[in-house]
Amino acid sequence: MHDHRDLVRRLLRRAGSTYAQEAGIRLRNQPMPLFQLLILCMLANEPIDAAIAARAARELFKSGLRTPHKVLDADRRTMLQAMARAHYRHYDESSADRLVDIAETVQQEYRGDLRLLAERCGRDVEAAATLLNEFKGIGDTGAEIFLREVQDVWPWARSTFDDRALAAARDLGLPGDATELGALSLGRNAELAAALVRYSADADVRARLSD
Repeated sequence: MHDHRDLVRRLLRRAGSTYAQEAGIRLRNQPMPLFQLLILCMLANEPIDAAIAARAARELFKSGLRTPHKVLDADRRTMLQAMARAHYRHYDESSADRLVDIAETVQQEYRGDLRLLAERCGRDVEAAATLLNEFKGIGDTGAEIFLREVQDVWPWARSTFDDRALAAARDLGLPGDATELGALSLGRNAELAAALVRYSADADVRARLSD
């Protein structure tokens, strides 16, 4: 157990920034950052490098597109230029469509506040994933990312470690069980889950961890 905790500390130190943090989202249980996270998850759901998706989200937010209202008021050119600056070009047209659709759905179905999603799903992870799947462009992968990233803000979503994170944990000799990993996370479930996903996807992270 002691060795496990040491390894978790190293993981958190060297790869523990969440994808929300990388996108410049200060994640809290408030309407704007929850909407920003949903947009990031839509962008990351495409078969594209996660760092590019995070850059695209950051550029959209820098352009002022941080709320459903701002997205719906924006012109399409603003969205496309923001994604182009992040080199998110291959999917920019379809992603702009999805961005508008998601903003409309959040506005109409949730009155602009995704905290209502937590209420409507009864704070149940599987039910939350089902509701997240109803947003265009989110899908199973986007729902997994959202719940993985939001779990320290929505404690009822703990411990969310997707298949990639669990496989990485097993590869490192850590428990392959989400609850056991959560107990080792030092209260930083989302950061540990992100670190494990980075470990699975990034050779540089694996090299740094072995130093």
